Amino acid sequence: MELVVALYDGILRFLYAAIAATQAGDVTARRNAVRRALDILIHLQARLRMDIGGRPAEVLSEFYASIFALTLQASQTASVERFQEVIRCVRNVRDAWKQVAQQNPHPGAPPPVVARAASVPQPAAPSADSARWTA
Repeated sequence: MELVVALYDGILRFLYAAIAATQAGDVTARRNAVRRALDILIHLQARLRMDIGGRPAEVLSEFYASIFALTLQASQTASVERFQEVIRCVRNVRDAWKQVAQQNPHPGAPPPVVARAASVPQPAAPSADSARWTA
């Protein structure tokens, strides 16, 4: 679970870098930071086990797809506000993982945090243009 928290921390770090690049007008740096954040999201989504995780895994998969699309929108529009929205959503789920990691020192135990992800506010629905990237 600590690895999952570290991956979320990486997403947040790259999103903050994307904001800094956006504010500086550095398109290349923004795109690089966004690409790194999206790479982590893809990694997290690819590791979900729908056959074992059931509904909680489905909720996380939907969450990752929404965050992916919203991050693309933020980058395409160079919107600091959109990046901040993504950060709020990611931070909510990251904090839940962190809390469970602290409460559950047994690495073999299933993480109950995925059930809590359903209560995390989902980002705004992606536009048709960005939705194609989640397929």
